[in-house]
Amino acid sequence: MAQRPRPTVRRIELGYELRVIRQRAEMTLEEVIETKAVPGLYFAKLQRVEKGLQDLGTSGALRALLELYGVTDERDVEQLLAIQRQGSSQDWWTPFRSSLPSGMPRFVGVEAAARETWAFHPALVLGLLQTEEYARTLFELSQPVEETTSEFIARNVEVRMRRTEALTGSDDPLILRAVLWEPALRYLIGSHETMREQYKHLADLASLPNVTIQILPILPPKIRGYLPVHDFSILHLAGDLPTSVQVDNAWSATSVTDKPREVGRFTRKFNAITASALAPEETPGFLESLTREL
Repeated sequence: MAQRPRPTVRRIELGYELRVIRQRAEMTLEEVIETKAVPGLYFAKLQRVEKGLQDLGTSGALRALLELYGVTDERDVEQLLAIQRQGSSQDWWTPFRSSLPSGMPRFVGVEAAARETWAFHPALVLGLLQTEEYARTLFELSQPVEETTSEFIARNVEVRMRRTEALTGSDDPLILRAVLWEPALRYLIGSHETMREQYKHLADLASLPNVTIQILPILPPKIRGYLPVHDFSILHLAGDLPTSVQVDNAWSATSVTDKPREVGRFTRKFNAITASALAPEETPGFLESLTREL
């Protein structure tokens, strides 16, 4: 199987390198813009480039920026130009951008770039772990409330299923550590058959070497201490690239940040709930008991 294409991670990598080089040159974003060394470059764009949210543009613009920062070794320049070329290609989800909620394209891009993800969901089965029928039913249930179209549902289900391929669809699968709260598993989405299929799918995924699923039960003695009331994902990228955190909000928008303070806070959240969750080896038996109860 082929490696996962990762244009977004190349943009993040280039932005990270440019930020480090700029700081090494002891220049602020404002000072860079004031030099007018790169025609058409403005503050917000450079800020987005350094965060991996936007492509710098031409190779000439990158060369001009590196020259301003004092990078003269042609080997270093060529290496960064190669990263820029790799990052300029389209991500697989680009054709779906117009149908995705606010912030979702950024999250999907970072998710595709992640080598390991830690995630928690208190109300629903995590998106990466959903079956197609479960995902479609979720969107159909929310259709009267959100006033979405059938096309919107079809495209978002397709995106969600494409995302799940990260766990099984390459020689370099995503490493996933997921915690699901018991009510999320007991919440009936669609028919009993839909839930049986979902439980089996979870058990199958839990048997993979790259997937760890823990269940946070609602009954003593295991449940104790801290319990987040919202879902979140912690996305670990390769090498020195910054770890990011994703959180959904009540407006169906997705926020992603790599601020160390926030990453540390959500890492503590995840560690707290894994301490209360059942051991991974107990997951298959728990899912089997839920199936029998249907």
